[in-house]
Amino acid sequence: MSNVTVEISGRRYTIACAEGEESHIEMLARTIDGKLATLSGASNQSEARTLLFAALLLADELHDAQTKVEPFSIPSADTAEQLEKMAERLESLASQLEAAGSST
Repeated sequence: MSNVTVEISGRRYTIACAEGEESHIEMLARTIDGKLATLSGASNQSEARTLLFAALLLADELHDAQTKVEPFSIPSADTAEQLEKMAERLESLASQLEAAGSST
């Protein structure tokens, strides 16, 4: 186990983490600190409320990123067969083009 000290919104926090995870935790803390810096009027709020807003904004960004990426799916047997036929056709066309190019 290791400890890393990060600074978020001017306050220092010591976080326990696995060995080798220190730089990752520091990067996450910088992300949170950066998000807090973008909040206008945050200085009028309590620390907990400001961190809550930052967490909500980051969660919203994560949600947007996850919904924009289509989940990986294994192609069906029909799809794989169609792709195989297309690949064979492309190889045939490429061979024909090469043959036509070498005969001229």
